[in-house]
Amino acid sequence: MTRATDSSMQLRFWWLGQAGFAVEHNGRRLLIDPYLSDTLAVKYAGTVFPHTRLHAVPVGPREVRHVMAVLHTHAHTDHMDPETIQSLQVMNRPFFFAPRARTRIAQDRHIPEELLIAVTSGSSVELDGGITVTAVPAAHEELEFDANGDSVFLGYILEIAGVRIYHSGDCTPYEGQAELLRRHGVDVALLPINGRDEHRKQNGVPGNFTVREAAALCQEANIPVLVGHHFGLFDFNTVEREDAARELGGVAGDLQWTLPEVGHCYRIDTPKPTIKLQ
Repeated sequence: MTRATDSSMQLRFWWLGQAGFAVEHNGRRLLIDPYLSDTLAVKYAGTVFPHTRLHAVPVGPREVRHVMAVLHTHAHTDHMDPETIQSLQVMNRPFFFAPRARTRIAQDRHIPEELLIAVTSGSSVELDGGITVTAVPAAHEELEFDANGDSVFLGYILEIAGVRIYHSGDCTPYEGQAELLRRHGVDVALLPINGRDEHRKQNGVPGNFTVREAAALCQEANIPVLVGHHFGLFDFNTVEREDAARELGGVAGDLQWTLPEVGHCYRIDTPKPTIKLQ
């Protein structure tokens, strides 16, 4: 993944698998929840959920260049992976965003103190190039806070080149969510659509939006574009692409939606945001 040349002014993204995305504009890259290793397969080998990859890592973290910031929504390893974090720093020196409630964990996972931007719900940080990152709450089945009242699970709203992109992190619907997103004027929502059930939850895997919930949130929050993700990596925690597409086709109405392919480049056209394969 090298810097683009003739198309570097475009607003573009790549899905990295699971909840991971790379977003690029004007040669600047932001990564969100990159999981680019097999850390979990090693950790959970021989367990009920062995975390064996269904697809290969789309790009080695040492191959990624020009990363100005890495955003971690929470401390689960497929969103804050120590191996990916360490390897990204071989060729980059980015800032790392992480929940303030999980500062110690972030530091234990190789994020240097001087590069850590610890945030909580309501925090807003402006980066070079006029890029703004705003943290909002996420409910990984429930809203959770530490003893200081800081959110354990976060989503991020990125404002880049006049477009507002919402990555919910791992999330289910919560009261006031649609109103919050309406106020922020979100244009594109990156939402996990792998659903949830008691079997996964009882084995330490809390869940996310169902396909219908993701579409309904966009419709209620007046978000015109939905990009579904968090499927296709682990066999115990996914939804079939064909089933998701069929369901979205039945409920989306005027909502534009995309189920991206891992590693493919997509552009966000403006002024009315639309998603197109690069």
